[in-house]
Amino acid sequence: MTHSKRSDALSLHPDRLFSSSPDKRALASALYQQVKDLPIISPHGHTDPAWFAGNARFSDATELLIKPDHYVFRMLFSQGISLDQLGIKRRDGQAVETDNRKIWRCFAEHYHLFLGTPSRLWLDHVFAEIFALDRVLCAETADLYFDSINAALATEDFRPRALFERFNIEVLATTESPLDELPHHRSLRDSDWDGRVITAFRPDPVVDPEFEGFADNLATLSQLSGEDCQQWQGYLAALRQRRRYFKEMGATSTDHGHPTANTADLSASDCETLFAKILSANFSAADAELFRAQMLTEMAAMSLDDGLVMQLHPGSFRNHNAQVFAGYGRDKGADMPMRTDYVSALKPLLDRFGSEPAFSLIVFTLDESVYARELAPLAGHYPCLKLGPAWWFHDSPEGMRRFRQQTTETAGFYNTVGFNDDTRAFLSIPARHDVARRMDCRYLAELVADHRLTENQAAELIVELSYSLAKRAYKL
Repeated sequence: MTHSKRSDALSLHPDRLFSSSPDKRALASALYQQVKDLPIISPHGHTDPAWFAGNARFSDATELLIKPDHYVFRMLFSQGISLDQLGIKRRDGQAVETDNRKIWRCFAEHYHLFLGTPSRLWLDHVFAEIFALDRVLCAETADLYFDSINAALATEDFRPRALFERFNIEVLATTESPLDELPHHRSLRDSDWDGRVITAFRPDPVVDPEFEGFADNLATLSQLSGEDCQQWQGYLAALRQRRRYFKEMGATSTDHGHPTANTADLSASDCETLFAKILSANFSAADAELFRAQMLTEMAAMSLDDGLVMQLHPGSFRNHNAQVFAGYGRDKGADMPMRTDYVSALKPLLDRFGSEPAFSLIVFTLDESVYARELAPLAGHYPCLKLGPAWWFHDSPEGMRRFRQQTTETAGFYNTVGFNDDTRAFLSIPARHDVARRMDCRYLAELVADHRLTENQAAELIVELSYSLAKRAYKL
């Protein structure tokens, strides 16, 4: 199949994503007008804090919109375009494409691949709303886009802090390893800029025995903390110390990207025995899984002490493509969803902390089959538990609708935490929040049309879903 090089007009319909039913569309549109200009709460993501600390200009369209965004290059890779062609750096330092205009042209020529995807929604929003482009990206317009975007990025209005303010972001959280000394967050804390960029504590490199470099990571943790991480109690003390440091740098949450939601509650002596086995490097996959499970419970105990909100993002088979991982490293678009159990997996942790009102656990899933069967009933009972929004592969219009349809009747709205964008692509943040707000407006309009909500109730709820729930859930 060939694709025309002729570019269509680029315009964003004001009622996009709303119902085709005139009455429901009018209700959704009215709700949307109440929240479209609310500040953005972005409590979990992966943007680079150096952007905001240094406030240097973004270099060009390719570096900003393609290379950081695995949603973009995973689609291109699926169609036979190598990561080398897209300029993604190799671990071994071998040469890759360095001509960013050529990379952009490749992207433009294949932009039709994104039709119907959330990436297309986000990118078209960025192109139309942020860069005021009025023709669809394709081979014909590739150079126009590249030059127009680059010209904009060279101006003061497109520096990171100016965009942060233009996007009306109230607070943005990045995510860092406990081995990170957080120099950029320290710089931001000490600056006179009013923008609020905070960190989140992601301990995976030092709590997952199968994380690459785990032994070296523990040695670094010992150096940073001054604690002996070859001893169980010293190891726990080091983690507590790093959590305190992250809180000083603004953190209100932790984040845990485990392969499963398994938790454990071992005795102190069993913990010491298991830790010694892990340190010996003579452990099985089952030992590693048990250690991760125990560490989730240990992290929950620490959260009860220090008040950090705990996030659990399980169910991803990380780095599924061994060749891509070997050549390019983590986070290169090869992570895949897996079936995930929560009812049995979380029980040891919930037996200890499930009824603690001072403890807060936000759970995400890539397994939609558990929404109604497991997650909504759990969140609808345990005071500590809240449901994170439709995540990653389900951060999409249909994914958001399925989430609301399958969780609301059991968990309600107030056992969810609004929306977070979880993105590395800074310019997509307003687009992602706009999609979430529109889809929640659509869902609430359906409930009003079915006479399950009044218009006043829907008006109150849409502010909660768009802004207030996230702010409260993440203690912001």
